[in-house]
Amino acid sequence: MTRAAPDRQDDRVVRIGCGSGWWGDPIEPARRIAAEGRLDYLCFETMAEVTISAAQVRRRRDPEFAGYETHLDARAEAVLPACIEQGVRIVSNQGWINPVGAAERYADHARRIGAAGIRIAAVEGSLITDRILDLADTILETGAPLADLADAIVSAEVYLGVAGILEALAGGAQIVVTGRVADPSIFAAPLIHEFGWSLDDWDRLGQAHGIGHLLECGTQVTGGYFADPGFKDVPALWDLGLPIAEVSADGTAILSKLDGTGGAIDLRTVKEQMLYEVFDPAAYITPDVVVDFTTVELATAGPDRVRVAGISGHPRPDMLKASIGCLEGFVGEDWFYHAGPGAIDRAMLGVDVLRHRLAAAGMSAFSVDLLGVNALHRAATPADVPTPHEIGIRVTAHGATREDAEKIARAVDGMAVSGVGMTGKRLPGSDRVREVVGVWSALVPRAAVPPRVHWVEV
Repeated sequence: MTRAAPDRQDDRVVRIGCGSGWWGDPIEPARRIAAEGRLDYLCFETMAEVTISAAQVRRRRDPEFAGYETHLDARAEAVLPACIEQGVRIVSNQGWINPVGAAERYADHARRIGAAGIRIAAVEGSLITDRILDLADTILETGAPLADLADAIVSAEVYLGVAGILEALAGGAQIVVTGRVADPSIFAAPLIHEFGWSLDDWDRLGQAHGIGHLLECGTQVTGGYFADPGFKDVPALWDLGLPIAEVSADGTAILSKLDGTGGAIDLRTVKEQMLYEVFDPAAYITPDVVVDFTTVELATAGPDRVRVAGISGHPRPDMLKASIGCLEGFVGEDWFYHAGPGAIDRAMLGVDVLRHRLAAAGMSAFSVDLLGVNALHRAATPADVPTPHEIGIRVTAHGATREDAEKIARAVDGMAVSGVGMTGKRLPGSDRVREVVGVWSALVPRAAVPPRVHWVEV
């Protein structure tokens, strides 16, 4: 069913739930929040910085790859019955490099369960690979000419904002599937639509996108990626509930989760997520507004309930960020292992053997990490670190070609019979070389990348 046009009275509360915080999130919590959350909207965030690039690389290798989120079928099967029955509208960036294909796939699932009268919208326009060199000229990270990357570019995607989603919702879409859209915008657009907020009401938009930022990473705000035993304990971490925002017309929100689920929503989890991946809390830049978290007012509103108010905003930027994926050679990686007394001494002797053999093979630049000893802290590792009972030694190197990267595997394979005594090795033959996709950034003019809405009817 399609919801009626929103009532613009100011006494309503809109309930938005998060169905995923990234591509790899489990499916069952989304099924539960769709069925039990009493939602108006269910939003899925499924992208990372390299998603579009990885999808383009996969399509180059596999022309049959559909181009949309690889778990779309499982997510749709899990949530569509409850969402259609209850009139819950879905907003999702599962379109990746093929939003129209994703919308059509959602339509297939809707028909399969007997739904009719459903409007599904695909928001396109974010993929600008064929135009990026005309729209941008400078690499943000280095200041170098973007043309320097011309031969390596495999994808370019601009971070769109709420405009396309708003057009889709105004047109009666019950399901909206986008390509690259800034993560908070997926959650902010339903609030702007429902409450009729102006697109230059910077404080309302700041609050809306602040709420979106709190929801976008899913269970991170309910205790995921938070727990530290004895310091920050989280109950039933294995059963984290996805977050729900109950938002009023003034932008005030109550963050909560389903009763009976694990995890926690409190001032600690909210503050950590609020600052997650935010370089400047006073100027968190999105395509729609520059969010200012320094004015936020947080208060406990009951068990697993936090009130969020007062997030403000400043005028949106004139330019939009584009992420550019580039092929940057290959990485070879392999492992060997030592255990028991003298493990570190034997590992270091093995590393010395590898250095000589790789140098003889023409490879002088490679890195070695001893997991359990120095893999994380590198040069800052204490000199008197206790000797572990077992360690894994990871050897990696970057090469311009696959053949260069494969030298790592060949050298480490030899350690099985012509290296240090008691060396453990993985079975040979597994894929130990991967193509590297680097991500760079550039700015493009907003007016050059308007969203386009494509409609699919059920």
